[in-house]
Amino acid sequence: MVVLMLMAVAFVASLCVLAYMLAVYALPFMVGVEAAKWVYACGSGLIGAGLVGMVAGAAAYGLLVVLFMVVRSPILRLAVAFFFAAPAAVAGYAMVHGITREAVPSNIWRTIFCVIGGGVTCLSALMRLAATASPIHRSD
Repeated sequence: MVVLMLMAVAFVASLCVLAYMLAVYALPFMVGVEAAKWVYACGSGLIGAGLVGMVAGAAAYGLLVVLFMVVRSPILRLAVAFFFAAPAAVAGYAMVHGITREAVPSNIWRTIFCVIGGGVTCLSALMRLAATASPIHRSD
């Protein structure tokens, strides 16, 4: 019994680490899923919807990279980072809500934990975006 509880804690911890590592990709993933759902609802098959979803997700991530390369103002870069980190906050909130649904009986405390989880996930995504968007210095 103790071994199963420790395995469950390790599994939840590894899911949290995975969620924090993949938080930057929340918006491209959501764009890809919504594009695939829309194309599938229009009558395309599963393969066509999957291909369109992958292309849409890659295009959304490519847009992030291009915006960070083109935009030089730190305030505009921060706005782009917040735009891409907002879905990560929603995903973090939902993840913590799913984990604490049965463990925390009080709705108030569950909401507090979920808001903290969403905030930490958003900050994690912002930090990862800030690390990848550091300016490249040339020595010409």
